[in-house]
Amino acid sequence: MYVVIMGCGRVGSALARALVRIGHQVAVIDRDPSAFRRLGRDFPGEQLTGVGFDRDVLQRAGIERAGAFAAVSSGDNSNIIAARVARETFGVERVVARIYDAKRAAVYERLGIPTIATVPWTTDRFLRTLIGDENTSSTWRDPTGTVAITELALHEDWFGHTVQDLEEAVAARVAFIVRFGQGVLPTAKTLLQADDTVYVAATSGRVGEAVALAATAPSNEEES
Repeated sequence: MYVVIMGCGRVGSALARALVRIGHQVAVIDRDPSAFRRLGRDFPGEQLTGVGFDRDVLQRAGIERAGAFAAVSSGDNSNIIAARVARETFGVERVVARIYDAKRAAVYERLGIPTIATVPWTTDRFLRTLIGDENTSSTWRDPTGTVAITELALHEDWFGHTVQDLEEAVAARVAFIVRFGQGVLPTAKTLLQADDTVYVAATSGRVGEAVALAATAPSNEEES
């Protein structure tokens, strides 16, 4: 999917990198060109300097072919205006806006645009909304929102691989496995089996990415 992101702060850059890692194409817009340093030198997506709700800027970013748009700048008004332009002018199917004032979020929801208040797991929630994967909701989070434990739906090609292979691929730690109705604390060398229910612990912002990567087949590099 092609995704346009307005705002290259901590959330925007983390979201852009996460989307790229799970195979999506991304364009990032920010009015401050120095903000793109957060993406890293190896970021393969588009980087455009400009105002994210300007139609010309959005068109240069490829909004007309985008399947999703995220407005995550530092301003509530800018985010909601950009989100409405993406939805109403360019017909983007999946649009979400970050809202700092949670009291205003309900008003914007009535406009038909999902809003996300600033919380520690913002990146995970954006991923879930943009890629339409409801399986990224976590089973448990610690009180600070820093670490989450969630169930993975593994691609069948993971069966026969070790727990270590999976952990390295999804950048999360396998907390436990339910096998034949019994809880198992695996080691790095434990082989994954069909019908295993795997739970991983991941830091906030990486949960949605871990779920998406586990649902895809291991790469050739991992298989070798």
